[in-house]
Amino acid sequence: MGRQSGECPANESAGRGTGLGAGLSGARRGAKRGPVWFGSARLRSAPLGHGEAGRGPRRAPRGRFLLREPGGQMISMVMVAVGVYARLLKHAEAAMACLAVDPAILLIVVGVLTFLITFCGCVGSLRENICLLQMFSVCLTIIFLLQLAAGVLGFVFSDKARGKVSEIINGAIVHYRDDLDLQNLIDFGQKEFSCCGGVSYKDWSQNMYFNCTAANPSRERCSVPFSCCLHDTDQAVINTMCGHGMQARGYLEASAFIHTNGCIDKLVNWTHSNLFLLGGITLGLALPQLVGIVLARLLINQIRDQIKLQLYNQQHRADPWS
Repeated sequence: MGRQSGECPANESAGRGTGLGAGLSGARRGAKRGPVWFGSARLRSAPLGHGEAGRGPRRAPRGRFLLREPGGQMISMVMVAVGVYARLLKHAEAAMACLAVDPAILLIVVGVLTFLITFCGCVGSLRENICLLQMFSVCLTIIFLLQLAAGVLGFVFSDKARGKVSEIINGAIVHYRDDLDLQNLIDFGQKEFSCCGGVSYKDWSQNMYFNCTAANPSRERCSVPFSCCLHDTDQAVINTMCGHGMQARGYLEASAFIHTNGCIDKLVNWTHSNLFLLGGITLGLALPQLVGIVLARLLINQIRDQIKLQLYNQQHRADPWS
């Protein structure tokens, strides 16, 4: 009895020691902290089992993978490459004549802007950088608002818009022979819309080569480009001198050989008859911008929520050894 009574306290103490050791070991395991990565910063989460951070490393916010698609950057790089290539092929003197409507300059500018905006969205989503994401969202919002304002102002002030278009066309007519890309663009437009000049075929007198004054020594005096001519479908070879001397003729006489109506009226009529097509194109351009804006804002809010959660876990962590 004495040996048994002497052994019981030892066994009981050992049992208590074992229970205490297990409890302390469990406390250590319960208080173990798992690292959580946020961008390039390594933050400590709350104890495992306490809140969402205790479930392990957090998942990437939704929308992150949609914003980092490289499609926009590839398209912008192709646009810049084509613009630079076209620019280098031109003579310096001819290129400086009409920079405002130079297609190569337009491609370069649009390509660079597109690359910078998509770069902010891609890198901002990969690195979860709020500054870059905000810049991406603000740029898309500005572009969308500018497009919307241009559409509304063009509809409300249609007369002024028509005058601006007429001014651009007249400027392109003046520099017709100075820029090969511009020349091809004008020829393409006059063929597709079956028109000649801005208001009428006599607008080509503004060009120094087609000017109809007696002091003009050019062989193309009083002529119009071959793209103004009425072409026969069976004609295999295009007569580039078909518009010779057409400005000196009246409307009825010239209409038997060339298109006498101006391109502005044809463009207005085409716009009125294709409103649904233009609306679909506008929606197709605006919808990706709106999606990008919404995804950027959602990602920014999720990143901010993660930051708040990390700060809360740091301030309220439970340490049983403290």
